[in-house]
Amino acid sequence: MHIDLAGKQAVVSGSTGGIGRAIAEGLARAGAAVVINGRGEERVTQALSEMRAAIPGAKLEGVAADLATIEGAGALFGRAPAADILVNNVGTAAPKPFEALEDADWLGLFQLNVMSGVRLTRHYLPAMVKKGWGRVVFISSESAVNIPKEMINYGMTKTAQLAISRGVAESVAGSGVTVNSVLPGPTRSEGIGRFLGAAAERAGVTQEVIEQQFLKTLRPTSLIGRFATTDEVANMVVYVCSEQASATTGAALRVDGGVVRFLA
Repeated sequence: MHIDLAGKQAVVSGSTGGIGRAIAEGLARAGAAVVINGRGEERVTQALSEMRAAIPGAKLEGVAADLATIEGAGALFGRAPAADILVNNVGTAAPKPFEALEDADWLGLFQLNVMSGVRLTRHYLPAMVKKGWGRVVFISSESAVNIPKEMINYGMTKTAQLAISRGVAESVAGSGVTVNSVLPGPTRSEGIGRFLGAAAERAGVTQEVIEQQFLKTLRPTSLIGRFATTDEVANMVVYVCSEQASATTGAALRVDGGVVRFLA
């Protein structure tokens, strides 16, 4: 299968590192012109420099904007007014016991993980429908259907993304625009790498040992027995954004290493 996204404009939120960065690079390698995004100008500039060196000839732009805010979304729209492909990737998580979660923890995570995708989809979707072609992808998580007790507010936001994705897919049925969610499982991304690396240093062991302990205690149903790579997640997203995936819409597509014990 050869995926050719030449002539397509893509916007990937939260894409200076981790899964978002891998998705942006995958789309660029497939020929799309890609707008990457991060909160800080320095991070965006560094990511652009590295990506241009890694993918000669790639069409890349960067926009520094905090998409947890209406103002940040507006800044992105000003620089990237239209898109054929939108990947709602930006998000974060912080383990915290339920009883310690304050209103600000719930609302802050909802603004970033959920409302960023709502705002971006609401902006870019109408032009996709008018054009008769478009791809919208929400990067959810296996935590959407397997709510982690240590991050209940995170699980809530990821479940919300599934509901929004399916509902928007229903709303544009027959338009040529597809809307899907991708659900990664434990992934060796930049953010989780820092968290696990710090834990490994405190325990005096390697990060691989910490990863195995994590899987054994918190994700024992993993079938691959390891963390996925960001490229493995990106491969699914690039396919979903392709012409070849035109019959896939309204779906929740798992790249979870078999963690979720569901048949569908």
